[in-house]
Amino acid sequence: MLHFELVTPARLVRSEQVYMVVVPGTDGEFGVLEGHAPFMSTVKDGTIKLYKSQGVAPEEIQVQGGFAEVSAKGLTVLAEHVEG
Repeated sequence: MLHFELVTPARLVRSEQVYMVVVPGTDGEFGVLEGHAPFMSTVKDGTIKLYKSQGVAPEEIQVQGGFAEVSAKGLTVLAEHVEG
């Protein structure tokens, strides 16, 4: 499982183990699974798709801007704003 954290400047929004996350990068959407190579990207306004397990419909989270970092610890998205 992939460790996923979604944070804003004000708070930690999510911290959980998931199967896969699809992030709206400024150069296009990208998916992150456990074991992904280290990677950084800017995030555009759009929808993060959170897959809790393989083969299930994703939970969608609206975000505005920010950065995404994939490291050995997992995926962290620092969003300027999260809807809801």
